[in-house]
Amino acid sequence: MAEQLYSVELTDSFIERLASIEAFLEEAGAAFAYDDLLTGLRGTVIPNLARFPLIGKRYLDQPPQSAEALAQLAQLPHGAADALRVYLHDDYLILYAVDAVKLTAYLLSIRHHRQLSFDFARLWPGG
Repeated sequence: MAEQLYSVELTDSFIERLASIEAFLEEAGAAFAYDDLLTGLRGTVIPNLARFPLIGKRYLDQPPQSAEALAQLAQLPHGAADALRVYLHDDYLILYAVDAVKLTAYLLSIRHHRQLSFDFARLWPGG
C-alpha cells in the first residue's frame, strides 16, 4: 500500500515571519543563515511533514503560562488549539497545524529561538 503524503502549505503569516527572520539575521550579521534556513525548509522540514505530519510535538503538551498567551489561545476557533504542533529545526521553532481531513499541514509561523513568541491573534484571523 502506498504511503499517503500530506500537502504542506505556507500561510501568509509564515511567509511574513520568514521576512522577519531574514531581517533579524541580516541585522545580526548572519545573512548566510537565511539561505541555510530556506534550504532546510525545502530539503528537510517540508518533506518530513509531508510524510510524517504528526512528527512535531503537540503545542499544548506544555501550555503557555502567561495570561496573554492563554487569552490568545482561548480566542481560537473550537478545536484549533488541539491541532497546533511545534517542529524544531536547527535554531527555529515552527508552529503548524494538521488537518487530517484535508491531508494538509499548514505552516503557520516560524521564529528563531532568540526572537519573541508566536502572535496567535495574527495567525488565526476571525477566530
